[in-house]
Amino acid sequence: MQIEIRGAEKLSFRERQVVALKEMGLSNEEVARRLGLSASSVATLYHRARTKGYQVVIVLPGETLGIFAEEEDEQGNPSA
Repeated sequence: MQIEIRGAEKLSFRERQVVALKEMGLSNEEVARRLGLSASSVATLYHRARTKGYQVVIVLPGETLGIFAEEEDEQGNPSA
């Protein structure tokens, strides 16, 4: 999985750090622990970043989506 933040140039360095970790699914407390901040600072930075209008694009490999898997017959056997 790859995360791309569009509009990252609008964000401060700390906001980019917080956004990247939050978009990976970490809680405010986990982000705070990793960055040495308080959870309330993380919430403030994340809220401020969201008001600046960034977009997150998540790129998933085809194997993860199952769209390049071998086709199976009705019995579940791979096709030849």
